[in-house]
Amino acid sequence: MATIERLRVYPLKGLDGIDVESARVLDGGTLEYDREFALFDADGDVLNGKRTAAVHELSVDFDPEDSTLTVEPPDGDSSAFALDTKADRRRAETWFSEFFGEDLQLRRDGSLGFVDRRDMGPSIVSTATLEAVASWFERMTVESARRRLRANVEISGVPAFWEDRFVGEGAPAFEVDGVRFEGETPCGRCVVPERDPDTGEPTPEFRERFVERRKETFPEWADEDAFDHYYTLMLITSIPESDRGTEITVSNPVDLIE
Repeated sequence: MATIERLRVYPLKGLDGIDVESARVLDGGTLEYDREFALFDADGDVLNGKRTAAVHELSVDFDPEDSTLTVEPPDGDSSAFALDTKADRRRAETWFSEFFGEDLQLRRDGSLGFVDRRDMGPSIVSTATLEAVASWFERMTVESARRRLRANVEISGVPAFWEDRFVGEGAPAFEVDGVRFEGETPCGRCVVPERDPDTGEPTPEFRERFVERRKETFPEWADEDAFDHYYTLMLITSIPESDRGTEITVSNPVDLIE
């Protein structure tokens, strides 16, 4: 049976995610705490993993109860910031500016988050898909694949690439806890999945191997015309306005809607 295996949100864009047992769908159609905070440079450009591999040097945790962000750099000397307070947000800006070597401003968006696709919602992947991707590369673990691909919702009890069926002409939708998820677009990948999530080191010939194996294993139930290329994995969805403001929860069933 299809089930929510994991919910993961990324409170500070570009850095580590946290697992949550339930997640509220915000009015903007995204999940609460996901990319709620982001760092911007003086030109207004966001700092993320596409821009610098230095993000992999940081270990980050976040406590949703009090919005405390804990950051541990390579030297192991961690710092904590209560991001609900203006003073600690300023301290965090100073800390990150010194670490990344440029002036950065910390911003917050509690209604939508700083997601890349502002008109879309949570990202979806199946556990079997992560297992398949991990098998394509020597010594890659499923957790490494999970951290490289950075999905919000992970579904178990379904075959690999199950999420591919939800885009294209006549595609179905699915429902969790009365919340309808509609497929919007397959997720074209960037440089981030190529890197080891702990060290930032690139995996040799990652993209070439990925594309080769993705093409070989592309499922017959998917609409190939809905995919621009094979360096694509994960589904970006949207949630109707009528279903926002409610919660989805780990271990609850996923129902296909034809």
